[in-house]
Amino acid sequence: MPAEITDKAGRREVFGFARVKDNSGYVIFECYQEGDADKLARELPFSSLVFARQMIVVGELLKDLPPEDRVTPIVGMLQGVVEKGGDLRVEVADTNESKELMKFCRKLTVPLRSALREAKVLAAYETTKRPVVHVFFIAPGCCYTGYSYSTNNSPFYMGDPASEVPV
Repeated sequence: MPAEITDKAGRREVFGFARVKDNSGYVIFECYQEGDADKLARELPFSSLVFARQMIVVGELLKDLPPEDRVTPIVGMLQGVVEKGGDLRVEVADTNESKELMKFCRKLTVPLRSALREAKVLAAYETTKRPVVHVFFIAPGCCYTGYSYSTNNSPFYMGDPASEVPV
């Protein structure tokens, strides 16, 4: 996967490096130039990636989210990054350790969706004509936020057609 994304990005004159943590279930491709991650999300066909379950443009890693209010920092991180997203996906990597977070993600989705709509980060209704807002938890209280284009991503929760969609 790291060599695949590095090669395909380079063919589009997007340069960077893949950051991989063993057994994490995800790869971060860090672009050297600002705006290149968005360029990849628009131009690199997701369907051409052999091993990827999803392709997301992410920002900074949110760490140490307070247990009493995880919604506010997530909304704050997404403001100005995505405007009027058409859908929300709160997901985890496809590992046994990460799957333990799925129950938490299901509980967080409804209040987060409401707060994102109030902040105008999400549209008032779901639509495939707008980007998808992603919150990707890698550990309790630790997540990446970002977006994907609905025309160039996996339409399935966690990128898996067999996954159950949370409420």
